[in-house]
Amino acid sequence: MRIVITEFISLDGVVQAPGGPQEDTDGGFAHGGWSHPYFDEEVLGGAFDAGLARADALLFGRRTYQTMAGAWPERAGDPFADRMNSLKKYVVSSTLGETDLTWNNSSLIPGDQAVARIRELHEAEGGEIAMMGSPTLVRMLLSEGLVDELQLVVMPVILGGGKTIFPGDGVKRPMELVSAVTGKTGAQVCVYRAAAVEG
Repeated sequence: MRIVITEFISLDGVVQAPGGPQEDTDGGFAHGGWSHPYFDEEVLGGAFDAGLARADALLFGRRTYQTMAGAWPERAGDPFADRMNSLKKYVVSSTLGETDLTWNNSSLIPGDQAVARIRELHEAEGGEIAMMGSPTLVRMLLSEGLVDELQLVVMPVILGGGKTIFPGDGVKRPMELVSAVTGKTGAQVCVYRAAAVEG
């Protein structure tokens, strides 16, 4: 299965708490909800709709899963929400148990088994596994070469620090720009795929 990552990201590479003030305040992050002024329903919403339509499963880290599980089940009746609620969900966590996974169709991947289990999913037959948020998990998957596509929703703002998805290991990872679309707000949806490593 292909692993496809979608992230709201600032010009300086920050992905932390795009959705709301209390979403993730780790490290004293004070800009929660920073993506809202730049959201373009047609371009950005369309990209999310298309990505979700292609997905056969969702993959989350603990914090993102708990945020999503607290929001989407109550929105049943909306086509996007119904799709989110019905898809298979894999949750990587070292602290949650199966009984904590109350969102429909969710199953646990223990944190210490994450790389091996996700590699198995990646090598299995099937379509796409979609990921949103989950910066710690995304960073690990990039380090392990398990990301097939990055859909970065680049917002025209500099946040000055916060969580990033990019590994800090000094390894060069060439990417190929597949498409780029600009919304009315100046936000861009840029799709990248892994390129051949140069000799």
